[in-house]
Amino acid sequence: MLKQAANQETMNYERLAMNKDTTSAFRTHHSSFIAPSPAIHSRQPCRTKLLLSILIQAFCILTLSGTLAFAVPMQNDPNGFEGIPWGAAFSESDTFVKVEDAGRAQTYELKTGAPALGPAKVDSMRFLTVDGKFARVTVRYQGKATHDQILAYLQSLYGSLDRTPGQFTGGSVKFYSWTGFESDINLRYEIATDRGIIFFESQELRLKITEGNSATVF
Repeated sequence: MLKQAANQETMNYERLAMNKDTTSAFRTHHSSFIAPSPAIHSRQPCRTKLLLSILIQAFCILTLSGTLAFAVPMQNDPNGFEGIPWGAAFSESDTFVKVEDAGRAQTYELKTGAPALGPAKVDSMRFLTVDGKFARVTVRYQGKATHDQILAYLQSLYGSLDRTPGQFTGGSVKFYSWTGFESDINLRYEIATDRGIIFFESQELRLKITEGNSATVF
């Protein structure tokens, strides 16, 4: 009896040792899958931020208008507008004149010449600062030909939109959006009036713009 018990205990010990060895080998073999590299972890927050921003914009537009909009990731994020970086100090100069003072929010326009966006002449182009920091540009235009010019220009800079049949609804208002890591571009076009408005804005300063109750309609 004692010999049988001793043999049984030896067998149990050997099984336990084998289980430990098997578990250790499994962990070693699959370590590359269980523990991603630090580089993957460092890129994950940026990708998550970009995807979340795109989804939020599309949801908000759908909720407010009932018209399907399509947002695409931005190529070549400018982190500003035409060479002026977001957050830059802004004041009246030979180029800009202040046209509106709303406390924390200040609005400027170009002093001379008709404003243009790429090849298209536009009705107005306003530069907004919040707490003295450059945060947004609002562009207004009119006409189907101008709209087509601007849409082609923006796609050439920031990426093509998905124009497959059925992607855009046949509603009276069209929305187009490019979302980057630093910047957002949102275009709203009313077919009935042939009027369009574009917002180029800083993601970082967007909350301050909202707090300042800046106009976002025609």
